[in-house]
Amino acid sequence: MATEQNQQPIALQHDRYMQRCIELAQQARGQTAPNPMVGSVIVKNGVILGEGFHPKAGEPHAEIYAIRDAQKTGLDLRDATLYVNLEPCNHYGRTPPCSEAIIQAGIGKVVIGAIDANPLVSGTGCDRLRAAGVRVTTGVLEEKCLQLNEAFFYRIKTNLPFGIFKYAMTLDGKIATTTGHSYWITSKESRQMVHDLRVGCDAIITGGNTVRLDNPRLTTHGLSQHSPLRVVISQSGDLPETANLWEITDTEKTLVFMVRDRNPALTQKLRDRHVEVLELVDISPEIVMQELGKRGCNTVLWECGGRLGASAIKAKMVQKIYAFIAPKLIGGFAAPSPIDDLGLNLMTNAINLSRPQLQQIGQDFLITGYIN
Repeated sequence: MATEQNQQPIALQHDRYMQRCIELAQQARGQTAPNPMVGSVIVKNGVILGEGFHPKAGEPHAEIYAIRDAQKTGLDLRDATLYVNLEPCNHYGRTPPCSEAIIQAGIGKVVIGAIDANPLVSGTGCDRLRAAGVRVTTGVLEEKCLQLNEAFFYRIKTNLPFGIFKYAMTLDGKIATTTGHSYWITSKESRQMVHDLRVGCDAIITGGNTVRLDNPRLTTHGLSQHSPLRVVISQSGDLPETANLWEITDTEKTLVFMVRDRNPALTQKLRDRHVEVLELVDISPEIVMQELGKRGCNTVLWECGGRLGASAIKAKMVQKIYAFIAPKLIGGFAAPSPIDDLGLNLMTNAINLSRPQLQQIGQDFLITGYIN
């Protein structure tokens, strides 16, 4: 339904509608890979005529939905402005180019948040629009728009998914007691946030030891119909024959990476239960992430123990850290820590997180930051 705005300076109007594009794009969070999240709004004379977002790969892009919505009004779109958080595509993929659809709709102005890093687009969408006489403005809420699709941009540049390592620990840096007991370190609010974090991911990686000790489900616990691919890496092949991860539904799939011929009997039993098993000579974090990149995963969440987490960090397969810290003390030199040996013998060699942020979640604290 059309909505009116107050009289505002043009920059504030741009920011307002671009923020709406971001909100629309987030409605498909975790569901668009290998594509980015995109939302679009069409405005004329201070009235929103149409809105849309890209729901998933293979479906029309956000601009198309917004144009269809605006055309229902029957109004002339020549004086309308289309807002979109990412540069309109200018090539034929699974869908026709949005640049041509915008031109054919007769829209007079396009306001863009961020330029698409995809070399198939990367400025050509803007060029095509300008060549057709469409006025183009770029860079509106650019940082927010880049942040929204940081994982997509990373995969486009590297062919690898954007890796997030998440862990929960006590104030003295322990993820379990000396006996291995770990439920629950953090509060219900923190666990709820982890479930929401999973919603935005395309795959979740864990190790065989976590499967044996914790028997996780690695689901979104009903927060979304989307369920990330559940990935298990097992060097030993010593996995239980029954586990929550082997319970396959239409939406919850599991992929197991095992060393070739390590446990043929278990491999067959898992396949009989419709669990996908990849047997490779090398199942290092790099190989696993390369495979997930080929499958179009933008964001991968590492929810694993300290040994696998350390391997992923050393292999530069982790770009962001989510550290949940509970105000509890466990003690014990033998109690496990969230990250195993990184081979760093000097404090001056410590990995420093860039852009660190701190927030309180219930009684816990969450520190996030990037590994450069």
